[in-house]
Amino acid sequence: MLKPLLSLTGGLIATMALSITQANPLPQGSISVAEVLRDRALESSDPYSIVESLTVEVGPRRAGTEGDRRAVAWAQKKMKELGFDRVYTEQIDVPRWVRGHAQAEVVAPFPQPLVVSSLGYGIATPEGGLTAEIVEFPNLEALLKAPADKVKGKIAFINKRMEKVRTGEGYGPAVQGRSKGMQAAAEKGAAALLLRSVGTDSDRFAHTGMMSIDGVETPVPALALSAPDANLLEAMLKRGKPVLVKLNVESERLNDGPSFNVVGEITGREKPEEVMIIGAHLDSWDEGTGALDDGAGVAIVMETARLISELPERPRRTLRVVLFGAEEIGLVGAKQYVESHLDELDNIVAVSESDFGAGKVWRFDTRLPESKFDIADQMMQLLAPLGIERGNNKSYGGPDSSVFVARGVPAFGLYQNGMDYFDYHHTPNDTLDKVDPEKLRQNVAAWVVMSFLTTEMEGDLGRVPTSAE
Repeated sequence: MLKPLLSLTGGLIATMALSITQANPLPQGSISVAEVLRDRALESSDPYSIVESLTVEVGPRRAGTEGDRRAVAWAQKKMKELGFDRVYTEQIDVPRWVRGHAQAEVVAPFPQPLVVSSLGYGIATPEGGLTAEIVEFPNLEALLKAPADKVKGKIAFINKRMEKVRTGEGYGPAVQGRSKGMQAAAEKGAAALLLRSVGTDSDRFAHTGMMSIDGVETPVPALALSAPDANLLEAMLKRGKPVLVKLNVESERLNDGPSFNVVGEITGREKPEEVMIIGAHLDSWDEGTGALDDGAGVAIVMETARLISELPERPRRTLRVVLFGAEEIGLVGAKQYVESHLDELDNIVAVSESDFGAGKVWRFDTRLPESKFDIADQMMQLLAPLGIERGNNKSYGGPDSSVFVARGVPAFGLYQNGMDYFDYHHTPNDTLDKVDPEKLRQNVAAWVVMSFLTTEMEGDLGRVPTSAE
């Protein structure tokens, strides 16, 4: 199956030490193997079958649910089928929540239904629902500055539009309303919160997502509103009449329960204790099938490891794939992983995560000491033919990876084109038909270059400044 690779690597890996020069820290032998891996990924890898399996056989998998348990079992079985040397789980503790129905309607002055979704871990309305007047705010800051008497007893409506760019940079400013809006509304005595969905689409789907709930003494119901319905409320309010909305929501917070990080390893031949971590998150929200967020990422990193496992020799150090649990509700799996492995962090040479859908990779970012930039430059020799450009040295490697970077672990970031990612993010529309197999293979080609060269290089990447430094 891998005859071209066998003939290439047999002699090259054996002579790597002879090829090392100060100007080129990655030996030519390693570069050549990575090039073959890259081209094989483009021609014959099949990450699509992995995400197809996950979305069809498991589907929605919110942390702490039955779907989550099925996903953990699926991931272990799939890793073993793909040829990982070692597969295991690590238990994490997660808050649990039951989503019930969520209904909203304008009752005056122009009665009609609204499309909404409960925000994660929100509370129910009183039995029979609640009806209150809407008070609109252009963003979270305006709500925070508003006098309490303007908000008390009303439904606070944060009407912040998200900017659409391929980097996804519009998400940060917009998501503040989802993260902190309920707390701000509750502290001012609001009856509830309505939020223009944090998304870039014009479809009549609401985008769910997590919000801050810790330390909120008197939480209130909180719902995301589809973009067309946010436009509708906006237009009604411009007519100068009070707009009354009725909300009827069921939900229930449960006791904390178990979930798991799922880990698979390709064990290093010389330095097995030294590790590169490539990750994705296994959990998803519960209204779609989590194909883009983050089924595609799961497929990319698992297929990357599979290709490397088929080399005639294992790489010099260990490649560890971590499918983090409970990312969607606050990076729970990553945080608990780091806390459980504090004494091993110095052996993690680098970290990276795929968690931005299935668009083509177009930019390569790093978080490395300046003395190691030449390694990234050599990687770029193989990434450039994939249409990838060199980015900056400010990468956090992905959401879960950021927890490692905060402890000084170097990171790589392969940025995907996210122009349409937030059209589907956290909606019922996050489904398999949004995944393009060809684009997924381009991702794997980039990941296998970065992952193989990092696990095969002789030296390490040092440490990066932490948030405390």
